[in-house]
Amino acid sequence: QVLLVESGGGSVQAGGSLTVSCSATGYTYTLGWFRQAPGKEREGVARIDSTGLFPFYADSVKGRFTIAIVKANNTVLLQMNSLKPEDTGMYYCAANRRPIMRPTIGRPGDFDYWGQGTQVTVSS
Repeated sequence: QVLLVESGGGSVQAGGSLTVSCSATGYTYTLGWFRQAPGKEREGVARIDSTGLFPFYADSVKGRFTIAIVKANNTVLLQMNSLKPEDTGMYYCAANRRPIMRPTIGRPGDFDYWGQGTQVTVSS
């Protein structure tokens, strides 16, 4: 079984920075971050595999967000800079035990395990 625990969300003004982290227990291969704003569908933000290579990002966050994996403790970080009000939402860590064989973040259905979420609020 895989357990994902997120931390690091909070409130920040536009232009600020936050880092959210996800500690994963159990074997994982692909780790990703999704977010969901009220009334909207869950959308992929970024994902990375256990090698730490070939990260993928949503177009809306490219150049502002960085995903990285700390292999020593199987933690995936999402560094978020230049935050915008539209980045507001519940951020969820997701994982699975297989690669995603497409050059994209993947869909929510591609991930088998989910964390409980951490709220990120960006005020203007």
